[in-house]
Amino acid sequence: MTETLPRPVVNGHDKPDVSLLKFAPEQPAAPEPESVEAVDRPDNPLADWLTVPDAPILPVWARSVASIKANTAAFCRLSWWHSRYHLLRVPKYTVRLAWLATKGAWRGARGLWPTLAAQDQTAAVKALRAQCKAKPEDVDLAVRYALLHRERTKSRRWRWGAAAVAVTAAAAGFMLADPPLQAAMAAAVTVPLAFLGRGDDVQLLDNPTPPLRVDMSAQQLNDALRAAGLLKQGKGDDEGPRVTCVMGPVRDGNGWAVIFDLPKGGGKTAADVLAKRTAIAAELGVDEIQVIASRVRAAAGGNAGRVSMWVADDDPYLGDPVPSPLVKAETFTVWDPIPFGQDARGTRITVPVMWQSLFFGGLPRRGKTFTQRLMTAAGLLDAYVRHYVADGKGGADWMPMKAVAHRLVMGAEDDAVEALKAMLKELLAEMERRFVLLRGLPVSVCPEGKLTPGIVEKYNLPVIFVTIDELQEYFTAMDKDDRDQVINDLCRIARRGPAAGFICNFASQRPDAESVPTKLREIITLRYCTQVVDQTSSDMVLGKGKAAQGADASVLSEEHKGTGVLVTGPASFVTVRADFLDGPAFAELCQRGRALRQKYNQLTGDAVQDVTAAADQAGVTIAPVLSDCLTVMRHTARMHTVDLLQRLENLDEDYGDWDAERLARELEAAGVKRTTKQVNISGKNLAGYRREDLEAAVPPELLDAR
Repeated sequence: MTETLPRPVVNGHDKPDVSLLKFAPEQPAAPEPESVEAVDRPDNPLADWLTVPDAPILPVWARSVASIKANTAAFCRLSWWHSRYHLLRVPKYTVRLAWLATKGAWRGARGLWPTLAAQDQTAAVKALRAQCKAKPEDVDLAVRYALLHRERTKSRRWRWGAAAVAVTAAAAGFMLADPPLQAAMAAAVTVPLAFLGRGDDVQLLDNPTPPLRVDMSAQQLNDALRAAGLLKQGKGDDEGPRVTCVMGPVRDGNGWAVIFDLPKGGGKTAADVLAKRTAIAAELGVDEIQVIASRVRAAAGGNAGRVSMWVADDDPYLGDPVPSPLVKAETFTVWDPIPFGQDARGTRITVPVMWQSLFFGGLPRRGKTFTQRLMTAAGLLDAYVRHYVADGKGGADWMPMKAVAHRLVMGAEDDAVEALKAMLKELLAEMERRFVLLRGLPVSVCPEGKLTPGIVEKYNLPVIFVTIDELQEYFTAMDKDDRDQVINDLCRIARRGPAAGFICNFASQRPDAESVPTKLREIITLRYCTQVVDQTSSDMVLGKGKAAQGADASVLSEEHKGTGVLVTGPASFVTVRADFLDGPAFAELCQRGRALRQKYNQLTGDAVQDVTAAADQAGVTIAPVLSDCLTVMRHTARMHTVDLLQRLENLDEDYGDWDAERLARELEAAGVKRTTKQVNISGKNLAGYRREDLEAAVPPELLDAR
């Protein structure tokens, strides 16, 4: 223990006792800092020589490897474009070259004529001849004239002779030379003559317009922002405040990239720039789809006034679609982000779906269902994913899922609505069962009270995909009580289900409050919207106020099929061109998913009982009309012929011209033997079919294999 020495008190105040400090060694006094005058002071004559310039050593385009590669690639693309442009015009250039060479030869001959004619001596000869006529008696003058005239004649002969010898030698050399040398000699003569024959009106090569619509510069950017009202106007010759370019503008891929800070004092933020994207695009002379702008957040060194902007040379979302990598994948785990598509710069976009829920919206025939199926397709390649699927349209888009889906609801008729309600009750019961199981597991196995990959396999709790397409069809087909109940069930699944391994994947057209209630849409975490008619519709899908932030799907056009705006967070969004997965490829994935589940003993529910799916897998041929009838009657034991024809037409437009007689004839040819031609449904006894009669026409080995 260290003892503390007392401090003496002097006149009531603490004073240090010198006797207590006498053993302390003397510390040398710290030297005073030497004063150094500034190098850049006004009276220093070497200030201009010694001051280090406050400027980057390298130009903007050469400050990073990525920028050098991007600009080099842009230069190569431009050179390749020019090469193809001029190569296609070689015949035109050949004719033009001959014409210019002819003009050049005429100009050259006209220019050489004074020399060949010795016109430099003609003036003196003419002057002496005039003097001789004036003084014929002057003999000396006549002698001088004769000598000068003879000298001029001699010069003419030598010059014409030299020219003739040169032309003859060139012609002889050309005739005796090999063809490659002849071509070189011809070019050596023709090109200078064509150069001599050129003029302001005719040029040898056309002047092409480069394939770059935007040749962006800092001045052009400032002018565009000022015209859009984001920068204040100056007074007089002063243009006013300007942005500070942190990077660029530089070439970046197929466009120009720039990162800039808005000037302080103007009251404008990065959000204001995003909201004025259309006006900025108009000032830059491009379509708004070509302008990709986003905020630079603090995590990336940004601030509320820093904007990253990329302007494409052309529409970046056109061209051949990119096939989904899932087509060639053997297996996939949904615990990894799902490959989704590419952004405008070609960057691969993936979407993590665990602990998330998804909503897809947009106009019909814009690729909404194709994009929604990408999420389900990834789950097909994971044996420990169980699919619950409902398609309110009841078309062919989701029919291949009969090979895999634990539950598959097709259409929005009364029997399909009842099947949907039963499916939701089953999901809720399964969700509660899982929560009871997860709560009972030790912390070492379930540390966060949520599903884990280990729990999935150990306790046979597969991830559950709940996919519902054309959600509005079910809501409009229900009465108010059923509608409210279904909405509450969906909200419970979307809100609590992710922790138990439930992934909701919903889709609808314009989701207004009537077709898809706000309380359901607002709990969805990931949203994707294809083209819609206006910003209001875009906000209905992506969230209120998203269009003002730049996430606006109404700027997309009819050509942008499969392209939409993906919102992944409150301020995170990107326009994505989704990967392409057509119907046949999706059907093939469903068959692979069925085989995968059979291998791991995970094929359950409706997929086990579906004879048409079993026939497809076994390679057994079933008449298409029989298969389609079994499909549309999957939720009912009997159906009237008129309803059956209507559902068949909804499934496939080719059934539009069928009548009851043709249907009976085709089913009879497929082996269907009707035990009765009349069926009673809800007290109505009309012509119809029983599902048992249709199943009896299926090969017995398929029924036994179920």
